[in-house]
Amino acid sequence: MAEAKNTFPRECCGLIEGVRSGDVIEAIRLHPTRNLAVEHDRFEIDPALHIALLRTLRGTAHGIVGCYHSHPNGKSVPSPRDRAEAREENFVWLIAGVGEVVALAAFVPSGGHFRPLHICAP
Repeated sequence: MAEAKNTFPRECCGLIEGVRSGDVIEAIRLHPTRNLAVEHDRFEIDPALHIALLRTLRGTAHGIVGCYHSHPNGKSVPSPRDRAEAREENFVWLIAGVGEVVALAAFVPSGGHFRPLHICAP
């Protein structure tokens, strides 16, 4: 949430490290990445950082379970661009809508649609 506020009016972005156990996905750590997108209301995760994290996690119980980004329009719902870019089934998309407050929501692409996820704090 702080990263989303600090990068406003640009979108922040990063990768989510975690573990899966059945239908439960536990986020262990967020990995901020550079946003390579030129437009302020878009995000593009640096592929070199993505590959580096994959290498770091190789051989561990952790994996990249999703990505996160912010929406400077205040809406924490998948945008048409998000829907077009979501290619990996069951990959978490955490979206921070930045307005007067930061609202978080999580989704996973499944069967061509984004399915909302319940977020619980430890």
